[in-house]
Amino acid sequence: MKILAIQNRMGIGDMVIFLPFIEAISKKFNSPVSILVKESSKALEYLEENKYIEKILILERNNNKSHHDGVIGSFNLAKDLKKHCFEKVYIFNSSLRFRLICKMAGIKEIFQYPLFQKKHQHLIKTAQSFIKKELDMDIDSNPIINLDKSLIENAKKKYNLESKQINILLGIGGSGPTKRIPAYKFLNFMKMIIKENDCKFFLATGSNQEEQDILNEILNSEFKERCIPLDKIKIKETLPIIKNCNIAVCNDSSFSHLSAALDVPTIVLLSDTPLMYGSYSPNMYPIIPDGEETVTHDTLGKERINPEKIFKIFKEILN
Repeated sequence: MKILAIQNRMGIGDMVIFLPFIEAISKKFNSPVSILVKESSKALEYLEENKYIEKILILERNNNKSHHDGVIGSFNLAKDLKKHCFEKVYIFNSSLRFRLICKMAGIKEIFQYPLFQKKHQHLIKTAQSFIKKELDMDIDSNPIINLDKSLIENAKKKYNLESKQINILLGIGGSGPTKRIPAYKFLNFMKMIIKENDCKFFLATGSNQEEQDILNEILNSEFKERCIPLDKIKIKETLPIIKNCNIAVCNDSSFSHLSAALDVPTIVLLSDTPLMYGSYSPNMYPIIPDGEETVTHDTLGKERINPEKIFKIFKEILN
């Protein structure tokens, strides 16, 4: 059976969050599922070996001139999908556009979120309700990314990851300035750890200038000999390294989602992101700004993330 799932959110984290629902479709029909996703999800870098996924199709919608943009782009997408002869499609959004495209592509069975109800949709609960309604399956939000054991062992040898040492992923980047915790917060936390533990730090971040400034401040600190930057290597290559880490401390970023999905205990620093994004997985331990009971996009609390709280949870996890 040829089945398509459409997940058109932009981020890596969004893609990771939706993995359990895509896997549920595959398990229900005992058949791998093709997915239509945006290039920005980077799905090709970490899902090619996923046994529940058959093909990864890229939705080319980056600007008004992209292959799948506008009215002509809709016809292009329908034409592209028609080549695959899909029999069913599960659309994880409320867009009439995607429904019409799937009809034009000749897909007979179309299952979708309720049309025109995008506002106030809960990212996870809406997907859970959708799968319950269409497949009668109750799905926990616990994404898992599996890696070949040889890749994990190769990374261990390449980076000399000793079992007596604590290997820590620091996800110091973020998609926006309000998500990027200042370097001095990470440095204070690192200082606390070093007093009691032999550690190696892997610094994961993006190429944005502010992200690079934070990275360089840490690399130029007293801990530089213990730090390995990961900003120049592809996500696919970082995954085995992350899997070898004992623990991760990350801003709300792609790396907080990836590390949790790799079954690494992940402390998630939420300065202005809804709590859901740092608490949906049992491997996540959210920290919110001091003085707040919860966190939203309006919290703007990166200066109130407390390194002592990070250290406290860090010790609790290790013990």
